[in-house]
Amino acid sequence: MTDPACPLPDAERDPGGVPFAELAPERLRAERSSIKWRRFPEDVLPLFVAEMDFPVAGVVQQAIVDRVRASDTGYLDGPGELAPAFAGFARDRWGWDVPAERIHLATDVATGIVESLRAFLPRGGRIVVPTPAYPSFFEMLDEVPFEVVEIPLAERSGDDGAPRVRLDLPAIARAFAEAPGIDAFLLCNPHNPHGLVHAAEELAELARLAAAHDVLVVSDEIHAPLSFAGVAFTPFAPLAAAAGALSVTATSASKGWNLAGTKCSVLVAADDRANATLRALPPEVACRSSILGLHAGVAAFRDARDWLDRAVAQFEANDRLLTELVAERLPGVRYTRPRAGYLAWLDFRGAGLGTDPYSRILHEARVALNDGAHFGAGGAGHVRLNLACTPDTIRRAIDRIAEILPVTPAAIAADRAPAADRAPAAARVPDPARDPDPLDAPTVTDPESAR
Repeated sequence: MTDPACPLPDAERDPGGVPFAELAPERLRAERSSIKWRRFPEDVLPLFVAEMDFPVAGVVQQAIVDRVRASDTGYLDGPGELAPAFAGFARDRWGWDVPAERIHLATDVATGIVESLRAFLPRGGRIVVPTPAYPSFFEMLDEVPFEVVEIPLAERSGDDGAPRVRLDLPAIARAFAEAPGIDAFLLCNPHNPHGLVHAAEELAELARLAAAHDVLVVSDEIHAPLSFAGVAFTPFAPLAAAAGALSVTATSASKGWNLAGTKCSVLVAADDRANATLRALPPEVACRSSILGLHAGVAAFRDARDWLDRAVAQFEANDRLLTELVAERLPGVRYTRPRAGYLAWLDFRGAGLGTDPYSRILHEARVALNDGAHFGAGGAGHVRLNLACTPDTIRRAIDRIAEILPVTPAAIAADRAPAADRAPAAARVPDPARDPDPLDAPTVTDPESAR
């Protein structure tokens, strides 16, 4: 599909101009083959894994098609055109001047994180992960000899009563200073699952602490292009360089432009000292990247910025919609509103669904979300919901969840969901999402065998 002229925002079309009516889950399930559409039975609405329902930007589609038509499907040994494309985006969007020679290639952000830790700290050590955090952090850290130290985010209630989170800098400072100390810090910037865009002054203090205690900071900035309008995203690398902290950034176009399966990312050294280590990465780190992913990333960073802006506008609209629906339909649920990305973090501990709301929602409401218990300390009782879909899909999911809550406000006692969307009283859903690695989920024949 191409990107027709599309007003911003357009209440009835996706970022590329595709009518929302063409993006119903039933239609997408018939067309797509990723785990989002193949993991669960057809009656389950999938709002878990971080993939968009929106078609890939037309200019990015064309870049991939052009490479295939040219039979340009061979191997890579470096970032090539992707380095100036990313550097131009970073300069224009964040004021970050990145020398092209500090940009290196990796298969994906997870590979970049693991290979960076291996290169900088081959003997391993102790690594801080602020939690709740992206569950795959814990999986990828199983590949390296590190002891994970979880430091929960500091939480408070805002003036509107909604949760607010931030890095717990006093706790981080204590962990850095007290024996046995810390060797590395895995920063998620913006933070998944909350959509937290860290304040510049807090990142500067983290950089100061890291420099003072010789702590390597690996910053995952894959969600940075999805920062909301008017929200200032701060790259960590310039702050690290100014403070004298050792740091590397891992990022990609994959999240911002829905390209996860194209397998290409960049590693960016904060300074010459970090760059000397990245230059010594094994050649396979670059060679295993996809040439199609590289050219998709070039097109995204360079030519698909308008599409990105329309996508972000839709995520903001979906966030507002979810805020209204939670207030109206989900009594007892607290929503941490994001400032970047399309992931919604919902606290169900007060909603009356017990200690495992994820399972109740999956098996009774037939909506697949992410289980907060997998996100580390502070995640139990929460779920993560994907907002990168049509507004109607969100409404359908919330209506289904509202049906299973034990308390319903009198003003909404009448069920508004169409009969086709009412949660059926069916057998329990096979639950391969309990497997920590979605790509290794077992084949389930018995509904309870994955539990």
